[in-house]
Amino acid sequence: MKAYERLLKYVVVYTTSDEESTTVPTSMRQFDLARLLVEELKALGVEDAEVDDKCYVYATLPATKGYENATKLGFIAHMDTAPDFSGENVHPRIIERYDGADVVLGTSGRTLDNANFPHLASLKGRTLIVTDGTTLLGADDKAGVAEIVTMLEEILKEQIPHGRISVCFTPDEEVGSGADHFDVARFGADFAYTCDGGVEGELQYENFNAAGAQFEIRGFNIHPGEAKDKMINALAVACEINGMLPKGQTPRDTSGYEGFWHLTALEGTTEAAKLSYIIRDHDFESFERRKDTLADIAKAIDAKYGEGTATLTVRDQYRNMKEKIEPCMHLIENAKLAMEAAGVEPKVQPVRGGTDGARLSYMGLPCPNLGTGGFAFHGPYEHITVEGMDASVQVLKNLVAIYRDR
Repeated sequence: MKAYERLLKYVVVYTTSDEESTTVPTSMRQFDLARLLVEELKALGVEDAEVDDKCYVYATLPATKGYENATKLGFIAHMDTAPDFSGENVHPRIIERYDGADVVLGTSGRTLDNANFPHLASLKGRTLIVTDGTTLLGADDKAGVAEIVTMLEEILKEQIPHGRISVCFTPDEEVGSGADHFDVARFGADFAYTCDGGVEGELQYENFNAAGAQFEIRGFNIHPGEAKDKMINALAVACEINGMLPKGQTPRDTSGYEGFWHLTALEGTTEAAKLSYIIRDHDFESFERRKDTLADIAKAIDAKYGEGTATLTVRDQYRNMKEKIEPCMHLIENAKLAMEAAGVEPKVQPVRGGTDGARLSYMGLPCPNLGTGGFAFHGPYEHITVEGMDASVQVLKNLVAIYRDR
């Protein structure tokens, strides 16, 4: 079975994670795909495939005889889809010999157009998979899952010699908890790659340092006619706080290695309000200064309106994996070789986000990220090509061959 055929099978399984949930996994529906994958892996001959009670699928291909001492290599992808946009009732559409023109997405009123997605022209002649405009596609990261399973199938069918190969499919990556219950010892790899998003050939070992921040604002509500020097409008204070942040440092204004503050929610009344932010920066010192800026704002608000007006809570989420990958740059150099052998141009660039691999690298499993061939994730314009997926599978097979001989 081709990787894209698996993708089409997986995307119709509803696996969106729930950022408001406190269960593990955050949505029980993720078990539906996990169980399907265990059955599929066992049918391929991966005998130890299983899903644990936290919804992590583990599987292993033991080393071919004579290669027991080869590097133990792992591959990881996540099963959940982002809660940013609907992942239920996905209806993918396949466009063969795509002509590079704008694509009307069903009857949704949305169009995948060259004005917003100028790379579309480069996909001319490929087989394009798109949504109907009412849901995301789920290629993030079911494409990664499909490519890893296809890699295993081809290695088994073609009887390609290999070292020990470990595989894990995780839940809840999209809500930042995909590595929370990952069992590194059980996984049993020396090194691993996440296969998560990005065009084929993308190779990433630098990601943001990340934190979430929340201001809780306590107002003082009084009749507007008697409010002079007394009222504290919590919503107005929230707007004031946001206005105190340095200008030009939002996601819209930044790219590459530039960090940002991103306001994700503002809610409340005159009496009480809440501001939620995510903080991102590749440089750790700059990242810490961003947190300090928020603390200074909270102090300034309290000095102006009274102690306890603004309560700031900051929660660190993940770190830049760069410092954990740099001592083992063979992971990057060998990935480049694997890409070139597959006819794919390596594109080494920082992640303007994070992956499970960032946290796993700090858990003792160095784990850069490989692109899977997709574009425009987390929304109705998500798309991927069959050819990009095929190339990504070949990259994985090439990596297995490289590390087999190391």
